[in-house]
Amino acid sequence: MFWGTIHRMILIELLKIFFLALVALTGIILLAGVISEATKNGFGPAQILACIPLLLPSLLPYTLPTTTLFATCIVYGRLAADNEILALKSAGVHIIHVVWPALFLGLATSAVTMVCYLDVIPYTGYLLRNPVIRDVEELLYGMLRRDGCIQHPKISWEINVKAVQGRKLQDVIFKRKSPDGNGFDTIAWAKEAELRVDLSHKLILVDMRQCHVLQRDGAIGFVESRIWEVEIVGEWGPGPTKIRAMDMSWAELFEYERVARQERQEISHKIDLLLAENGLRVPQPNDDELVGNLLRARKYHDDMIFSICAELHMRPALALGCLCFALVGCPIGIWFSKSDYLSAFITCFLPIVIIYYPLMFCMFDMARAGKIPPWMGIFNADALMLLTGGFLFRRLTRN
Repeated sequence: MFWGTIHRMILIELLKIFFLALVALTGIILLAGVISEATKNGFGPAQILACIPLLLPSLLPYTLPTTTLFATCIVYGRLAADNEILALKSAGVHIIHVVWPALFLGLATSAVTMVCYLDVIPYTGYLLRNPVIRDVEELLYGMLRRDGCIQHPKISWEINVKAVQGRKLQDVIFKRKSPDGNGFDTIAWAKEAELRVDLSHKLILVDMRQCHVLQRDGAIGFVESRIWEVEIVGEWGPGPTKIRAMDMSWAELFEYERVARQERQEISHKIDLLLAENGLRVPQPNDDELVGNLLRARKYHDDMIFSICAELHMRPALALGCLCFALVGCPIGIWFSKSDYLSAFITCFLPIVIIYYPLMFCMFDMARAGKIPPWMGIFNADALMLLTGGFLFRRLTRN
């Protein structure tokens, strides 16, 4: 009896608790964490609403395993508390047959998580971090209203304002950093200014009226109106390629890895040729610098390869966590049937928070740094959970 009326009834109860807990947990995370942090960073209500659909897929690898664990603890704890598990065992039904719905739920949520990891999660995460999908102009004005300035080590300019009234900036000081990075080559101040963003040319336009300008050489000038053009770079500048493995789709991971390995091989060949030439001729003054640049380029490609390989193992490992949590939740829920359901859930969840996720992310960081092979470390957390679930089920079948 692998699928019958009792299995359908248990599955329906699991799905009810699962979806209710999923909505509640996702809402708590969005309200308590994401929205409050976005508000602090100057995002307006319209920007937050636009970001929420992009945030939801990225939350699934963490909300689906937790809600799967919660649903199995609640449903199987309730079955044991009502003596239905005992009645089924008395009727000759093996306990393993009773947990088929939980295993089905674990497999289904694992499959959904992995499918989302193929394209949806990387794509939405990349869009969320790409400024094209959010109003850069509104973001800049929000930062000025909140902090009174825009300063960042990755951008080559600074703006300080006394007040923001609508789209008008009052008492504005604009500073442009010198190309050599030593101080500012231009400082301008004006009574009034306005910001405009030209995404088609990747420019921020600072329109200043009654502008006083101080150059680095000491020259001072005055213009009635001046528009300063600064390039959108740093966190606001969209890059032409994806340089982080977490932003790549499943197919892109393999393609980027192939290209990185090919380029690394070409760089290694150049290094070998250069070193061989140095042994046959008089060394040139710039040989050491050239070799150093090639070694740094090869190190960059090594890091990219390590990161991609770690990501290729991390995604299925996180997806498999849903099934692991379901295997652990069933016996714990049955054993805690005489206690409140929250105790059973916390008993399962605390070791997961303390051991499972720290172990997995620690192994992931080590694999990404190239210290261990990804297959050897990242799946250790899942293997530990599977062994724990097997041990608990073995004890459960003996009782």
